[in-house]
Amino acid sequence: MARLALLSTSDKTGLIDLAKTLVTEFDYEIISSGGTAKTLKEAGISVTKVSDYTGFPEILGGRVKTLHPRIHGGILARRDLEQDIEDLNANNIRPIDLVVVNLYPFEQTISQPGVTLVEAIEKIDIGGPAMLRASAKNFAHLTVLCKPNQYNSYLEELRKNQGEISLEFRQKCALAGFKHTATYDQAIATYLQEQQTTSEQEKETFFLSGKNIKSLRYGENPHQSATWYQSGIIPSGWAASKILQGKELSYNNLVDLEAARRIITEFSDAPTVAILKHTNPCGIAISETLLEAYEKAFAGDSVSAFGGIVALNKSIDAPTATAMTKTFLECVVAPGCEPEAEEIFQKKSKLRVLISPDLKQSPSETIKVIAGGFLVQDSDDAVENSSDWKVVTEKQPTPEEMEELMFAWKVVKHVKSNAIVVTKNLATAGIGAGQMNRVGAVKIALEQAGEKAVGGVLASDAFFPFDDSVKTAAAAGITAIIQPGGSMRDKDSIAAANELGLVMILTGMRHFLH
Repeated sequence: MARLALLSTSDKTGLIDLAKTLVTEFDYEIISSGGTAKTLKEAGISVTKVSDYTGFPEILGGRVKTLHPRIHGGILARRDLEQDIEDLNANNIRPIDLVVVNLYPFEQTISQPGVTLVEAIEKIDIGGPAMLRASAKNFAHLTVLCKPNQYNSYLEELRKNQGEISLEFRQKCALAGFKHTATYDQAIATYLQEQQTTSEQEKETFFLSGKNIKSLRYGENPHQSATWYQSGIIPSGWAASKILQGKELSYNNLVDLEAARRIITEFSDAPTVAILKHTNPCGIAISETLLEAYEKAFAGDSVSAFGGIVALNKSIDAPTATAMTKTFLECVVAPGCEPEAEEIFQKKSKLRVLISPDLKQSPSETIKVIAGGFLVQDSDDAVENSSDWKVVTEKQPTPEEMEELMFAWKVVKHVKSNAIVVTKNLATAGIGAGQMNRVGAVKIALEQAGEKAVGGVLASDAFFPFDDSVKTAAAAGITAIIQPGGSMRDKDSIAAANELGLVMILTGMRHFLH
């Protein structure tokens, strides 16, 4: 008797070629449901509809097609178990040798703007996952294929092994099937949880999965292996960015790019450029033109900018591209790039240039792995209202100082704690990052700023535990300080600011970055 294949796919890629080869070269008979049967018939391929095979019509608008004992009995029967064979014979059920199934496009559906819950529910596949799981469970006796890129490998196995499929291949395909259903169910559960969850306590399970899109050369160091995974089946974020040129992205490149993206999203109006090194900004500036913003950011710390990552909030023009080719950079990312700028970048063939129109698309949560689990927190993207800030000193900020303080506050949020940022003329002048004590961070930032500190402002990601940093800042020429407040000794810092003629603003919101 000819072997039997069940084909029921949403994605018809490669389906006709597979079916033709199965029938003409390997003497398979095919049963199919709904649209798959229609597609095969139109291609001139002999096919039996599932409803004709089972003797039971498709019902409920197609919700029930393959959920039938003649289908699942043929999939789950153990060929080496006499009782199973007797059950098949007694119920006129043929064993199925190949199951080719992929699922309704649930994730594509929910990614569309304005999709309703009712529309999403109708794209939850039931029969498909049931067949996938059943056939994957019984891989000892049949093969399951859930992705078009498996079709050629299956046919090659048949040719190589005189029409047989090795147990190793079947088990490999079974694993792919279970991964497919697991990812599919996770997408559904995540979507429904988002529709219903009202508090963090209700999130009993956090879902996390990814598709391997690239093996990277190595991780943070050459002895560490690394892989790039894409979340969701529809590329987004860096997976959806366009790489105009340059070497392949490394693990460290991607980590730095993500830090750059988070910074540049803070600035949407005036041309802004951020230069980073090892996830910390070494220069950020706002100006009237992109070129001026780049030059100001580069001047903030030209030494650290060497080999850095540059993020821009506007499409790259030719003058800015020319300026960036004058030094060694690892990556440049922007929402666009003018043709003239693309030509200029080609002079630096190894420079990675990325276009990411959705730079502002930010994940709502951040995840960190720890031994035995992982931590999840909301992203630090709360919208702050400067009208809620408190000027706690006798001296009030000028409009120019207020604008500068707001700029400095946006920057310090993205510097590793303990973090201090000194800015002047809407450009960073000195940055003290990741220090074990705040006094050390203040000294580093002021030393880096040098004479630029005179008339500048200082931002601190957390409160000052003592007034010594205020006094050090004043001695360097700082005129205004912005910090969250909350120390038992806030009064001492405020008193020092008043005594030294400084402006001090308390925001009430801390921005630690570990």
